[in-house]
This record gives sequence, C-alpha cells and structure tokens, in this order.
Amino acid sequence: MIPGTAPVGPAELLAAWEAGLALGAAERSLLLHRAARPGAGTDDLLSVPVGEREADLYALRRSLFGERMQVRTECGACGEAMEFDLDAGTLGTRPAAGDRLLRVAEDGWVVEFRLPTVADLAAAGAAGDSGAARRRLVAGCTVRALRGGEPVAPQRLAALLPDRVERLIAEKAAEADPTADVTLNVTCPECGEATPAELDITSYLWTELDSWARDLLLDVHLLATAYGWRETDILALSPLRRRYYLELCTDG
Repeated sequence: MIPGTAPVGPAELLAAWEAGLALGAAERSLLLHRAARPGAGTDDLLSVPVGEREADLYALRRSLFGERMQVRTECGACGEAMEFDLDAGTLGTRPAAGDRLLRVAEDGWVVEFRLPTVADLAAAGAAGDSGAARRRLVAGCTVRALRGGEPVAPQRLAALLPDRVERLIAEKAAEADPTADVTLNVTCPECGEATPAELDITSYLWTELDSWARDLLLDVHLLATAYGWRETDILALSPLRRRYYLELCTDG
C-alpha cells in the first residue's frame, strides 16, 4: 500500500473486482490504482508518471498477496514452458522527483520534456500504430524544444524531429522511469536461449484478484449456508477465523 493510506478491506476489494469485470485493461489499471491510493481523485491518478502508477500497483500487490510473484512464460526459441519466482520487493522503483524534467541535446536540437503520465499514455494509445503513438507521446510531454536555438512548437515535432533525437528522448525517459516498462530476459533451461518477457503488473494483479475474489465468494457461500450469516459479517472476519469456521463446517 502507499505510505499514509488506509488498507483496503475485503468488501472494498470485492466491489473493485465486481466493477472491473466488464472493463478493459486501461480502466482496470485505473480501478486498481484507486484501490492503491484510497481517496485519490481520477485527475490526480491520471496525472502521475506511468512508472509511479506501476510502483503503486506493485505496492498494492505486495500488501495483498506478499512478496513472491510466480511468473510463467514460453521460450521464444523452442516453445518450452518456463516458470520462475520474482521478489516483488525488488520491483516498482519510483522515479525520483528530480528526474521528472529531462533534457536531450543532439544534432542542433535541445528538447526539454517531462516523464509521460498515465493520461499521456492513454492519449498516445489512441493514435493508432506504434510510430504515431510515440510521436504523440513526445509532443505531449515536451516542455520546450529548440532547433538551432530557435523555438519549435511541440505540435510540429512529429514532422521535424529527427529519428535519432526521438530515440534518445525515449531512452532518456526509460532510464529515468524504469518501472514504466518492466521487461525480463529469461534464459530457457532447455535450449539456453534468452526470451524477453514483459511483466504487465495490471494483468498479473487482476488475475490474482479475480482468483482471490472467486475463492472468497465460495467461502461466503459455505459459511452463509452453514451459519446463516450475512456477507458483511463474514467479510468482517479475519482470514484466519474465516478459515477456522470453514474447517469446522468440513469436520461436521
């Protein structure tokens, strides 16, 4: 959880899970981010750098399901199924506050830009292909651009900015905000080839939340059937006491 925020209870998590069933990936990210930052407004959540949002989701994941993350992927070379564990505590580094305004000087260009926010990423995703999305992201995040000492409006960068400078901007942003895109290089135990595996914390956390919610609803059903308790009463029990009552039902 984010320092200074109240923990999210099972009732709130169930409500978030129910609301997220009909949503797409971007909306689920926002929903989970709201659970990580209770009380934060939508505008505030959309205005944080992408890596900071990802760090918040890693923190939420650790608070709900612990440090150990089990990841499964497939070797790109031989198709072998691979499974390995990650320590969630080593992931989710937040961008330093001083790194949010960056600068690239190359080929007569000077471009000052900020780290992309969640809103920037959503706007870029609506641009279509990856090239157009990248150009929109650069234009949207540029604070000031100079070519030969002359100002260039951000909306003109798509037509004027050299590919090399554009790549340097992307590299600089990735260095300053590494959690925005976590990609692992996994070596196959069978063929020895390395496979890049992108770790999407929204998808990973949602899969875990979905499994947890369905298991919890089954517990509620069993305890309500056995004791006649209301859902709110059952959710108010600690996980340990809930498990104990379920064992009593089974023993009976």
